[in-house]
Amino acid sequence: MTGLSLQNVQISLQGKLLLDISETIKPGGSLTVMGPSGVGKSTLLAYIGGFLDPVFSASGTVTLNGKDITQLLPQSRGTGILFQDPLLFPHMSVGENLLFAVPQTIKGAQRTHTMEEALNRVGLEGYSERDPATLSGGQKARVALMRVLLSQPSVLLLDEPFSKLDADRRSQIRDLVFTEAKQQNLPTILVTHDEEDAIAAGDKIIRLTQD
Repeated sequence: MTGLSLQNVQISLQGKLLLDISETIKPGGSLTVMGPSGVGKSTLLAYIGGFLDPVFSASGTVTLNGKDITQLLPQSRGTGILFQDPLLFPHMSVGENLLFAVPQTIKGAQRTHTMEEALNRVGLEGYSERDPATLSGGQKARVALMRVLLSQPSVLLLDEPFSKLDADRRSQIRDLVFTEAKQQNLPTILVTHDEEDAIAAGDKIIRLTQD
Protein backbone atom coordinates (compact mmCIF):
# COMPACT_ATOMS: atom_id res chain seq x y z
CA MET A 1 0.00 0.00 0.00
CA THR A 2 1.37 3.42 -0.93
CA GLY A 3 0.91 6.46 1.25
CA LEU A 4 0.97 6.77 5.03
CA SER A 5 -1.06 4.44 7.23
CA LEU A 6 -1.64 4.91 10.96
CA GLN A 7 -3.03 1.76 12.55
CA ASN A 8 -4.40 1.99 16.09
CA VAL A 9 -2.00 4.76 17.07
CA GLN A 10 -2.61 5.60 20.72
CA ILE A 11 -0.65 8.18 22.71
CA SER A 12 -1.01 8.66 26.47
CA LEU A 13 0.46 10.95 29.09
CA GLN A 14 0.61 9.81 32.71
CA GLY A 15 -2.02 7.18 32.02
CA LYS A 16 -4.42 9.56 30.28
CA LEU A 17 -5.23 8.72 26.65
CA LEU A 18 -4.63 11.77 24.45
CA LEU A 19 -5.52 10.33 21.07
CA ASP A 20 -6.48 7.14 19.28
CA ILE A 21 -6.17 7.35 15.50
CA SER A 22 -6.40 4.96 12.56
CA GLU A 23 -6.12 6.74 9.22
CA THR A 24 -4.59 6.36 5.78
CA ILE A 25 -3.32 9.31 3.75
CA LYS A 26 -2.86 8.65 0.06
CA PRO A 27 0.06 10.06 -1.96
CA GLY A 28 -0.71 13.72 -2.64
CA GLY A 29 -3.51 13.67 -0.07
CA SER A 30 -3.66 15.28 3.36
CA LEU A 31 -5.00 14.84 6.86
CA THR A 32 -5.53 17.85 9.12
CA VAL A 33 -5.56 17.37 12.89
CA MET A 34 -7.13 20.22 14.85
CA GLY A 35 -7.69 20.86 18.54
CA PRO A 36 -6.60 22.97 21.50
CA SER A 37 -3.05 23.02 22.87
CA GLY A 38 -2.15 19.96 24.91
CA VAL A 39 -4.53 17.62 23.13
CA GLY A 40 -1.78 15.64 21.37
CA LYS A 41 -1.51 17.12 17.88
CA SER A 42 2.25 17.64 17.83
CA THR A 43 2.89 14.42 19.74
CA LEU A 44 1.28 12.54 16.86
CA LEU A 45 3.81 14.04 14.45
CA ALA A 46 6.62 13.24 16.88
CA TYR A 47 5.50 9.60 17.02
CA ILE A 48 5.37 9.35 13.24
CA GLY A 49 8.78 11.02 12.93
CA GLY A 50 10.38 8.89 15.61
CA PHE A 51 11.23 11.60 18.13
CA LEU A 52 8.41 11.29 20.67
CA ASP A 53 9.40 12.55 24.12
CA PRO A 54 9.74 9.54 26.48
CA VAL A 55 7.33 11.15 28.96
CA PHE A 56 4.60 9.93 26.59
CA SER A 57 3.64 6.29 26.09
CA ALA A 58 2.56 5.23 22.63
CA SER A 59 1.55 2.20 20.61
CA GLY A 60 0.31 1.46 17.11
CA THR A 61 1.82 0.93 13.69
CA VAL A 62 3.08 3.56 11.24
CA THR A 63 3.41 2.24 7.70
CA LEU A 64 4.89 4.32 4.88
CA ASN A 65 4.55 3.07 1.31
CA GLY A 66 4.03 -0.46 2.58
CA LYS A 67 6.98 -0.43 5.01
CA ASP A 68 6.55 -0.54 8.77
CA ILE A 69 8.64 2.39 10.06
CA THR A 70 7.38 2.35 13.66
CA GLN A 71 10.67 1.18 15.19
CA LEU A 72 13.11 2.83 12.79
CA LEU A 73 15.47 5.64 13.76
CA PRO A 74 14.19 9.11 12.76
CA GLN A 75 16.75 9.51 9.98
CA SER A 76 15.67 6.20 8.44
CA ARG A 77 11.94 6.94 8.24
CA GLY A 78 11.79 9.19 5.19
CA THR A 79 9.80 11.88 6.98
CA GLY A 80 10.15 15.61 6.34
CA ILE A 81 8.86 18.08 8.92
CA LEU A 82 8.20 21.82 9.03
CA PHE A 83 7.83 23.52 12.41
CA GLN A 84 6.46 26.90 13.51
CA ASP A 85 9.98 28.32 13.22
CA PRO A 86 12.03 27.82 10.02
CA LEU A 87 15.04 26.56 12.07
CA LEU A 88 17.58 27.53 9.41
CA PHE A 89 21.20 27.00 10.44
CA PRO A 90 22.45 30.50 11.40
CA HIS A 91 26.10 29.69 10.68
CA MET A 92 25.32 28.70 7.08
CA SER A 93 24.31 30.78 4.08
CA VAL A 94 20.95 30.21 2.43
CA GLY A 95 22.61 28.05 -0.21
CA GLU A 96 24.54 26.03 2.37
CA ASN A 97 21.32 25.39 4.28
CA LEU A 98 19.85 23.85 1.13
CA LEU A 99 22.99 21.95 0.18
CA PHE A 100 22.93 20.33 3.63
CA ALA A 101 19.70 18.57 2.61
CA VAL A 102 20.75 17.46 -0.90
CA PRO A 103 21.31 13.67 -0.86
CA GLN A 104 24.92 12.53 -1.06
CA THR A 105 24.05 10.51 -4.14
CA ILE A 106 23.95 13.83 -6.03
CA LYS A 107 27.56 14.76 -6.77
CA GLY A 108 29.71 17.69 -7.88
CA ALA A 109 28.26 20.56 -9.87
CA GLN A 110 24.86 18.87 -9.90
CA ARG A 111 24.53 19.60 -6.17
CA THR A 112 24.89 23.33 -6.74
CA HIS A 113 22.52 23.19 -9.70
CA THR A 114 19.93 21.36 -7.58
CA MET A 115 20.22 24.00 -4.85
CA GLU A 116 19.95 26.94 -7.24
CA GLU A 117 17.01 25.36 -9.04
CA ALA A 118 15.21 25.01 -5.69
CA LEU A 119 15.72 28.71 -4.95
CA ASN A 120 14.42 29.64 -8.39
CA ARG A 121 11.26 27.59 -7.82
CA VAL A 122 10.33 29.72 -4.82
CA GLY A 123 11.32 33.10 -6.27
CA LEU A 124 14.65 33.41 -4.46
CA GLU A 125 17.02 33.33 -7.41
CA GLY A 126 20.41 34.78 -6.46
CA TYR A 127 19.87 34.38 -2.71
CA SER A 128 22.34 31.52 -2.18
CA GLU A 129 25.02 33.71 -0.54
CA ARG A 130 22.58 35.53 1.75
CA ASP A 131 22.73 35.22 5.53
CA PRO A 132 19.43 33.69 6.75
CA ALA A 133 19.20 36.47 9.34
CA THR A 134 18.68 39.01 6.53
CA LEU A 135 15.59 37.24 5.14
CA SER A 136 11.96 38.13 5.83
CA GLY A 137 9.68 35.66 7.58
CA GLY A 138 8.15 34.56 4.30
CA GLN A 139 11.56 34.11 2.66
CA LYS A 140 12.79 32.01 5.58
CA ALA A 141 9.66 29.85 5.33
CA ARG A 142 10.30 29.25 1.63
CA VAL A 143 13.92 28.26 2.26
CA ALA A 144 12.84 25.92 5.06
CA LEU A 145 10.27 24.28 2.77
CA MET A 146 12.77 23.70 -0.01
CA ARG A 147 15.33 22.33 2.45
CA VAL A 148 12.79 19.73 3.55
CA LEU A 149 11.80 18.85 -0.02
CA LEU A 150 15.43 18.58 -1.19
CA SER A 151 15.92 15.81 1.37
CA GLN A 152 13.46 13.77 -0.75
CA PRO A 153 11.02 12.78 2.02
CA SER A 154 8.27 10.25 1.49
CA VAL A 155 5.82 12.07 3.79
CA LEU A 156 5.43 15.71 4.85
CA LEU A 157 4.57 16.59 8.47
CA LEU A 158 3.45 20.16 9.16
CA ASP A 159 3.54 21.35 12.77
CA GLU A 160 1.71 24.70 12.50
CA PRO A 161 4.34 26.08 10.08
CA PHE A 162 2.18 29.05 9.06
CA SER A 163 1.23 30.31 12.52
CA LYS A 164 3.92 33.01 12.84
CA LEU A 165 3.38 34.54 9.39
CA ASP A 166 1.21 37.57 8.71
CA ALA A 167 -2.02 37.06 6.76
CA ASP A 168 -0.63 37.76 3.28
CA ARG A 169 2.50 35.67 3.74
CA ARG A 170 0.52 32.93 5.45
CA SER A 171 -1.77 32.47 2.45
CA GLN A 172 1.13 32.57 -0.01
CA ILE A 173 3.33 30.08 1.88
CA ARG A 174 0.39 27.81 2.65
CA ASP A 175 -0.53 27.59 -1.04
CA LEU A 176 3.12 26.95 -1.93
CA VAL A 177 3.48 24.14 0.60
CA PHE A 178 0.36 22.26 -0.50
CA THR A 179 1.11 22.78 -4.19
CA GLU A 180 4.60 21.34 -3.76
CA ALA A 181 3.31 18.44 -1.67
CA LYS A 182 0.75 17.51 -4.33
CA GLN A 183 3.26 17.88 -7.17
CA GLN A 184 5.67 15.58 -5.37
CA ASN A 185 2.85 13.17 -4.48
CA LEU A 186 3.58 13.35 -0.75
CA PRO A 187 1.03 12.29 1.86
CA THR A 188 0.79 15.23 4.25
CA ILE A 189 -0.34 15.65 7.86
CA LEU A 190 -1.05 19.16 9.11
CA VAL A 191 -1.67 20.07 12.74
CA THR A 192 -3.17 23.51 13.25
CA HIS A 193 -5.55 25.69 15.26
CA ASP A 194 -6.53 27.63 12.15
CA GLU A 195 -9.67 26.85 10.15
CA GLU A 196 -8.29 28.52 7.01
CA ASP A 197 -5.23 26.27 7.15
CA ALA A 198 -7.49 23.24 7.37
CA ILE A 199 -9.64 24.42 4.45
CA ALA A 200 -6.54 25.09 2.33
CA ALA A 201 -5.20 21.61 3.02
CA GLY A 202 -8.44 20.04 1.82
CA ASP A 203 -9.22 16.36 2.37
CA LYS A 204 -10.07 14.98 5.82
CA ILE A 205 -10.10 16.93 9.08
CA ILE A 206 -9.94 15.32 12.53
CA ARG A 207 -10.94 17.47 15.51
CA LEU A 208 -9.48 16.39 18.82
CA THR A 209 -11.13 17.50 22.06
CA GLN A 210 -9.81 17.87 25.57
CA ASP A 211 -11.72 16.07 28.31
